[in-house]
Amino acid sequence: MLLRIHHAAIICSDYERSRRFYTEVLGLRVVAEHLREARQSWKLDLALPDGSQIELFSFPTPPPRPSRPEAQGLRHLAFAVRDVAQCKRELEAQGVVVEDIRVDEHTGRRFTFFADPDGLPLELYEAD
Repeated sequence: MLLRIHHAAIICSDYERSRRFYTEVLGLRVVAEHLREARQSWKLDLALPDGSQIELFSFPTPPPRPSRPEAQGLRHLAFAVRDVAQCKRELEAQGVVVEDIRVDEHTGRRFTFFADPDGLPLELYEAD
């Protein structure tokens, strides 16, 4: 029935700051960008190389996302990468704080976490 994840939607607190983070820091490609005036909201469609997408939304005064203790719902968004250590170095060179690299005890794959400008946990997970 389900084929793959098409997109994940993220609501940000500062549209320009998050737009820069996802396009310039993470390097996602802009597919489309629309101002939805009736909602006072921007919608930015971003693509990863495999065609999956992130929808970045802005809304006036969205409530902060609870993260500690972890709340129900989406826990984090993970990206497959070829080399976790290289990606970690590249992010840190741009001022992004990245956790130490760990190894998944079940798969033996390396991974690490960092956060977007609003504190949404993002994961880098070493691809097959």
